[in-house]
Amino acid sequence: MKKRPDPYLFDEFFASGKEESISPFLFPSSRKWAHNLTLKNAIFTAIIFSIAFATSFFSLHLSNLFLAMVYFLVGTPAVLDTVEDLRNFEINIDVLMTLAALLSILIGSQMEGALLLVLFALSGSMEKAVSSKTKSAIQNLRDISPSRVTLLENNIPIEKNIHEIQVKNSIVVKAGEIIPLDGKITQGSSYVNLLHLTGESLPTSKTIGDEVYAGSHNLDGMITVEVSKTSHESTLAQIIQLIQGAQAAKPKVEKLLDRFGKYYASTIILLSAAFAGLLPFLLSIPFLSIEGSVYRALAFLIAASPCALIIATPTAYLSAISACARKGILLKGGVILDAICSAKIIAFDKTGTLTQGKLTFSHIDSYSSTSHTPLSQEEIFSIAATLEQGVLHPIAETITLYASQNSLSLLPLEQFKSKPGYGVEGMVTIQDKKVLVLLGSFEHILVQLGEKTIMERWPYLTEEIKNKEHLLSCLLVESNLYLFHFMDHLRPKIQNVISDLKRKFSFRILMLTGDHQKSAERIAKEAGIEEYYFDLKPEDKLHLIARFIQEGSVTMIGDGINDAPSLMRSNVGISMGKIGSSSAIEASDAIFLHDDLSQIPWLFKKAKQTRRILLQNISLAFLVILLATTPSLLGFIPLWLAVILHEGGTVIVGLNSLRLLK
Repeated sequence: MKKRPDPYLFDEFFASGKEESISPFLFPSSRKWAHNLTLKNAIFTAIIFSIAFATSFFSLHLSNLFLAMVYFLVGTPAVLDTVEDLRNFEINIDVLMTLAALLSILIGSQMEGALLLVLFALSGSMEKAVSSKTKSAIQNLRDISPSRVTLLENNIPIEKNIHEIQVKNSIVVKAGEIIPLDGKITQGSSYVNLLHLTGESLPTSKTIGDEVYAGSHNLDGMITVEVSKTSHESTLAQIIQLIQGAQAAKPKVEKLLDRFGKYYASTIILLSAAFAGLLPFLLSIPFLSIEGSVYRALAFLIAASPCALIIATPTAYLSAISACARKGILLKGGVILDAICSAKIIAFDKTGTLTQGKLTFSHIDSYSSTSHTPLSQEEIFSIAATLEQGVLHPIAETITLYASQNSLSLLPLEQFKSKPGYGVEGMVTIQDKKVLVLLGSFEHILVQLGEKTIMERWPYLTEEIKNKEHLLSCLLVESNLYLFHFMDHLRPKIQNVISDLKRKFSFRILMLTGDHQKSAERIAKEAGIEEYYFDLKPEDKLHLIARFIQEGSVTMIGDGINDAPSLMRSNVGISMGKIGSSSAIEASDAIFLHDDLSQIPWLFKKAKQTRRILLQNISLAFLVILLATTPSLLGFIPLWLAVILHEGGTVIVGLNSLRLLK
């Protein structure tokens, strides 16, 4: 038995203004017919027009009957759209085409008028199909998003609308289903695939306490998930909103052509009327014959209409944005492609961007004072893990993981403070005594104790830290100082990425890091980066980016909260979607969902290809207008040929844009 549509969803869908053919309330057979309905109608009308043209050679009455059907099927919608445009005081391409078709009837060129309407309907429907194809990334995400959810109420499973699920509700996700909402697993375990969200097909093991995200594919086990975000706030919804925002954000070229089109259409109508009145006196031709001024003015009006010019930019940018989305790269607008194409300098953050951000613990150096007994390694890690719990940083993750694996207990913590770029601090209860503990960079300790105190206690400490190659984190417990040593490793293939960016695009490559010189030098050398800056706080990175912008367009690539100001200040900010902080993602212009930096050269290549195809589209559109307008006024191009040139140029521009989908 077929289910009735949910009234709540039914009203919501039609209030959204989305195309009816993608309605979830149509049965599959109906949706199949509704898909590309305008294109099917245009093709059907084109067949009727062909019959009308063929029958005109032996039966004028039969031909006129078929022509009437053509005018009814495609002329009626055109007239209704024109009336609506005129009511809104808007003169656009639809108004031009409808006016030309009606005037064709008045001068006895019904066949040319019908041809114009048919070709205009075909090109318009193809443009809509192209636009729909370029937005396929959104539709694919919508297709995988479940509308019904199995809710647990008093341990009884009840099927509910996804919009009715609230935070803290428990839902059941069976093996093979798409996880509908973000949340944390409370029962069961399974392998989860993020292919739909990130393009990465590697299954990830998830068990009790692990977070799962809407749009992920639950592979082999039934899990119970405590919902952490509603359907409007889920990861899937945020990705869809990002793509929609990107498609709505217009680049400068598109905005310019939009403004140009508003005045251009009115100008063409006035020029056509002027030519219709002046040509009889200038060229000694009649007004209404097949060679008359009205006929030539109509041919001019059609040839000069900028349909191809208007769709040249949006179809190109939408195709490129969709191609990026399928690669797991979300762009916040076509304008980002322009900025990427203009880049001269690329600045990389180090930890978590160039490197994997998965640190391995090496050893601890102890600098103890005589007045306090040194702590054991287990005690040191317990204190550090207490401060780092809940902190999003590779060092914090390594410390807390080590403490968990070694079953080290956390200590009572009060007055916790986090200082991005420096570290954390708080009052930790150690052996029934509350002690101020600092953990983070050496500068964090330096600010607390002062350079004089450090020189008195540990005269050679500053020099020793500068000469260490490992990644360091300093822990100050009363008068005892402990240095954690960590090793980080480059991301796979990052050397190839840097090499390609230098060789193929001639970019100036920089590395910016808060780490000390030796550690920065080691990573930069391994990555193949000659220019690097170290010991940087967030404000230092920001000032450097501002300085580099004076030398050329800067693209900044980072992942942490301390990178957010630099990402916002740069011409293009690129963040990591999988490991990046929410602040970095919000501040960036492009997001790599699965943190695959090997896609960076592809992104720059796609940006340059977009600009190249955009220039081709605009050049072709202007060429058709220039080659067809003057000859049409002089009588060298008949009305039917002007129609074919105009609509043909529009179709070619749309198809050329589709090349960007590859």
